[in-house]
Amino acid sequence: MAPAFTPHAATDRLRVISWNLLRRVGAGVEDVAKLVKSHHPDLLLLQECTEEITTLPSLVGGHFFRHPMQSRIYGLAAWSPHPLPQSTAIRLPYSILPGRVPPRLAQIISVRGMTIANVHLSHGQFLNRFQLRHIMEQMQGPAAIIGDFNAVGPVGFQGFSDIGPRKKTHRAGKIVALRLDRCIARGLVCSASEVLDKGPSDHHPMVLDMKVDAAFHTMSLEDSPLFAV
Repeated sequence: MAPAFTPHAATDRLRVISWNLLRRVGAGVEDVAKLVKSHHPDLLLLQECTEEITTLPSLVGGHFFRHPMQSRIYGLAAWSPHPLPQSTAIRLPYSILPGRVPPRLAQIISVRGMTIANVHLSHGQFLNRFQLRHIMEQMQGPAAIIGDFNAVGPVGFQGFSDIGPRKKTHRAGKIVALRLDRCIARGLVCSASEVLDKGPSDHHPMVLDMKVDAAFHTMSLEDSPLFAV
């Protein structure tokens, strides 16, 4: 379990906040701006982000990238106070059964030597694991997959481990609370994490302070053919 969350100070850490906004009826752009001003993330990842939220830079400045999902009013988005390369999107595996929902995406962001995938995965417990594996296979070096996994139970394989907070992050009505929002990573360490008040959404924002694990680079070099005995 990560240590208790402390105010943002160290410049070698990347502060990431992830929040599923609950399209249209949940958190609005003013709520997102308030979160930014309160917790000062270096990278903000949003799920169920509608067109309204694209006005966020007019309230807090910074840089904003959004990828709409097919046949939906929402999509994935990332905001940062610092300049970032344009994010990209990869299409995820989807069900071929009748009545299936349109394909989902993962938003890929490169920042400070890390590759971050912002996700809102499918509800099917086999399908969302398959989607995770698909994303992992396309990520190199220090990397993290963060967002709404819609997963019940353990996740993490192919060298990725769960480094996020262990508190519940979602409650729909009076149904039992679940930890649907996760962070799994490879080559990164989380020095602090916290689940925040959910506000008008049905998901709680999740905040993490992360940095590249120096030992990961050492192990990578030792595994290189140049270091083979």
